[in-house]
Amino acid sequence: MTPDAGRPKAILIAGPTASGKSAAALDLAQRFGGIVINADSMQVYRELAVLTARPSQAEMQRAPHCLYGTVPASERYSVGRFLEDVAHALRDAKVEGRLPVFIGGTGLYFKALTEGLAQVPDVPPEIRAHWRGEAERIGTEGLHRALQARDPVMAARLRPSDPQRLLRALEVIDATSVSLAEWQGADAAAVLHPEGLLRIVIAPEREPLYAAIDARFDRMMEQGAIEEVRALLALGLDHALPAMRAHGVRELAAYLAGDSSLEAAVEKAKTESRRYAKRQMTWARRFMQDWQWFPNAAAVLSATKP
Repeated sequence: MTPDAGRPKAILIAGPTASGKSAAALDLAQRFGGIVINADSMQVYRELAVLTARPSQAEMQRAPHCLYGTVPASERYSVGRFLEDVAHALRDAKVEGRLPVFIGGTGLYFKALTEGLAQVPDVPPEIRAHWRGEAERIGTEGLHRALQARDPVMAARLRPSDPQRLLRALEVIDATSVSLAEWQGADAAAVLHPEGLLRIVIAPEREPLYAAIDARFDRMMEQGAIEEVRALLALGLDHALPAMRAHGVRELAAYLAGDSSLEAAVEKAKTESRRYAKRQMTWARRFMQDWQWFPNAAAVLSATKP
């Protein structure tokens, strides 16, 4: 692939957290005169630079970046708003003659970009069977507690005495890693058509990925993650807001409140990040089967040499 011959109309890079997506996106943007466009639902929040591993100022100077740190944590950013912002970014990229390079770990954003959103995908039978079994084991109140932990927005909307809706909400968040509230609020057409796109999934093996996740969280701690959470908590925001559910916020908040040791908080945050990466891979295997898959960022860069 070269900038002038066979150049795609956009590059999309997906993959789990800590898989090397950002480095690949930056390299490709520099290589092909592109602009890096964020497709991660947490990196949009202004107050979450460290815990979301947002690109540094030095990295942003190497190539233009868009939709990073543009939304205050007090707001709810939605897929519909994302598509509106992307439409503006694409118009600017076209005027400037830049190749759009989308990068992120939010599968729903990529699905909306290329397919639009009209309805909730079907839930796999095994997930439905799991939650039916859980309903018998833990009862309706237990389902509501489980939903509060996974999807506080939907839990706040549903009564603990409404088992069918609780089950539906749990099935959807489990199958798609996206709240039913997000799906219900989405009604948008595709912004990009699949033709002419270079669609990439970076999918490392589990052990090196988990090691990278742990190492990255250690770096976040060195870079001021605790101070970032302390500043976020000082805003007095509703804990159901998306920014308050970013990985590491809840765990470090427990430490700051004296409810957890620092060691336990860090270990729990790493565990939750690894679980999130597993859910991201589940989404990719289900919805991105026809994308090009690579084991690491180096393989992507090798395959896309000018």
